[in-house]
Amino acid sequence: MDMSEMSGGFFALLGLELGEVSGDRVTIRWRVRPELHQPYGIQHGGVYCAVVETAASLGGGFWLGERGRVVGVANQTDFLRPVREGELTAVGTPVHRGRSQQLWQVEITDAERRLVARGQVRLQNLYPEVD
Repeated sequence: MDMSEMSGGFFALLGLELGEVSGDRVTIRWRVRPELHQPYGIQHGGVYCAVVETAASLGGGFWLGERGRVVGVANQTDFLRPVREGELTAVGTPVHRGRSQQLWQVEITDAERRLVARGQVRLQNLYPEVD
């Protein structure tokens, strides 16, 4: 996976900063800001979903490596605590890694280490076709 692809686009729009990235663990940090709020002035749930998907996909992709690619096929994210400002940290870890699919769990905490959201993503492992 080419990490230079993580420097622009949607990743930059959300202001995500990568920490640890491996096939066993992914950490992502970002700052809650008004552009990412929903109408009631709290972090938009779609941002949580996007970060959960990003962390799981990065970790799953690193784990699969040169054998293929991964795509998300299900994202279940729960919002547990409203956040108006501050830095959030997402930590993704694998629950299951199989031949055809992976399941990753991602927990998002605030600066006080309180759980504010958690999600899981099911990934499909895609392998190149062999002639």
